[in-house]
Amino acid sequence: MGFVPFTFIDLIDILFVAYIMYWIYRTTKGTNAPYIISGIIVVYLLWVIVKTLNMELLSTILGHIISVGAIALIVVFQPEIRRFLQKIGMSQKRFNFISRIFNHGSKIAETNLQPLVVACREMSDTKTGALVVIGQQSDLSLITEGGICLDAKISSQLIHNIFFKNSPLHDGAVVIEGDRIVAARCILPVTQSDVPKSFGTRHRAAIGMSEISDAIILVVSEETGAISIANNGRINLNIPSDRLGAVLQKYLISKK
Repeated sequence: MGFVPFTFIDLIDILFVAYIMYWIYRTTKGTNAPYIISGIIVVYLLWVIVKTLNMELLSTILGHIISVGAIALIVVFQPEIRRFLQKIGMSQKRFNFISRIFNHGSKIAETNLQPLVVACREMSDTKTGALVVIGQQSDLSLITEGGICLDAKISSQLIHNIFFKNSPLHDGAVVIEGDRIVAARCILPVTQSDVPKSFGTRHRAAIGMSEISDAIILVVSEETGAISIANNGRINLNIPSDRLGAVLQKYLISKK
């Protein structure tokens, strides 16, 4: 009775699979994905066992469940899968040339910053909480479809009225593309990364949105009135209101 042949390539294979499993765990930590994956693994192992024991009827039933279940998971969790793959793509900065090829010839829409800056300064002074997403090249339709469609020209009065605490649209985020406010009351994905406990929901949502898109996200704290900007998974805190326009312009120039 000989041993199962084990080569150096097998060791590399095992380490590589272990790394992928660990990376998936870290990426999906804090979501329902680990529980779903655990359930799939249990069903699959049960199917392998009954198939090994030649239990034809049960193995056939479990085989059909697994084949149909894979399609059902793709349909049910389509938004999560899309967000997961988009997050992977956004994290691989070395492959940015691919997006440049597909976006060749397309221009980033110019955003009128003046009314946005004025509105943020006013909301900072009055400690009015706000969350604004400035779209770039990433497709934000998945986010805007979950909000209230506006398609209105940007104005400081409109932005201030949207985030007024008694306004029915003040919860969630405003999405801006070009010189238009596309939608309000949009729900953003909250980051699963380790962030300070002092961060509120708006800051966590801003970081989460910046992790899956190239958008620039503005946050006005309801507690302190401090202004922050999130981009590429990072957040720049406590930006002076008198420098907000210049800082935003730098972000936009870096995108171009």
